[in-house]
Amino acid sequence: MDNEPKSEPQGRKGAPGTPNRRRPPASQPIYQTIAEDLRHRIQSGEFGQGDKLPTEDEISESWEASRNTVRQAIDRLTREGLVAKRQGQGTFVTIKVDPFVAVLSTRTPVIDGGGMEGAPYQSEVEEQHRVPSASKPKIEIQDCPREIAVRLGIKTDADVISRHQKRYIDGVPWSMQTSYYPYELASKADRLLKAADIEEGTVTYLSDTWGLDQVGYRDWTKKRTPNDEEQQFFKLGPDDTLYEVMRTAFARADSASELSPREGIPDGYLPTRVTVTIYPADRNLLVSDYGDVPHVLYEVEPKQQGAPGRARKLVNLTVTRVLPLGRQAQVSLSTTCALDDADR
Repeated sequence: MDNEPKSEPQGRKGAPGTPNRRRPPASQPIYQTIAEDLRHRIQSGEFGQGDKLPTEDEISESWEASRNTVRQAIDRLTREGLVAKRQGQGTFVTIKVDPFVAVLSTRTPVIDGGGMEGAPYQSEVEEQHRVPSASKPKIEIQDCPREIAVRLGIKTDADVISRHQKRYIDGVPWSMQTSYYPYELASKADRLLKAADIEEGTVTYLSDTWGLDQVGYRDWTKKRTPNDEEQQFFKLGPDDTLYEVMRTAFARADSASELSPREGIPDGYLPTRVTVTIYPADRNLLVSDYGDVPHVLYEVEPKQQGAPGRARKLVNLTVTRVLPLGRQAQVSLSTTCALDDADR
């Protein structure tokens, strides 16, 4: 006679092409068994990075287990960092990324426009032995958003050109960037209106077309949670952290006298653009140089046990650590050190 209680689960019901997994010895709680099964399916690639797991009800039915048991299994995987819960959306496999060291400052602001823009961005990524890419620019003519209008010194009903791109590193969504230009610049710089990259960079382009030589820029950085579009693109939850860097670039006001005067801008300066870049906190380390410091150095670790070499970034800078919402640590490094897994 079979005395085994009917309520005791036997294993996960087999899905098409997937063998049944029998329950291990009774000494192991069923939630551990479910967690091991989900862990195996994640590690095998059945559930890829950013994929949504089956719902608690689906897992409960598959294993003939209570929802509380399923929650225990998922909580275990959450503590291990394999999955993350998103309120109202479900449970998702976490995206494993090697954080990118984003240098926000620049060596030559007049020439290259600033760190993490255009050619400097491409160079920074490639120097870290990684592969940059970006979407085709999306061009819009729109009323100027209030916070952009204040920085450009124009009215909110004035037209601006926005150039928006989504940027990737090693194929992973890494940042979103939108630049706003006063529409009057298009009378000489009409390539701002074309959905194509400006290969020489807009800083050089505006210098060539208008004589607007960039003399500097100011960054405003704030921390916030993602909106729906950002959650979808970066595969983040509603409570995850983003850093928004709003950069205003300046030229000398006397370099293009035919442009309209700006309101609320100190004499002698002319804002040429505002660039807003969105950085997810889980995949970016933000770095700035202050004063006389050496250039950032790079090296590749020697291969270990057949593994490919990995780029390490050596810095002698002020490093702002990007941590979960509500926490931020700033560390001044007086000696050169390597930002590797132990440092992140």
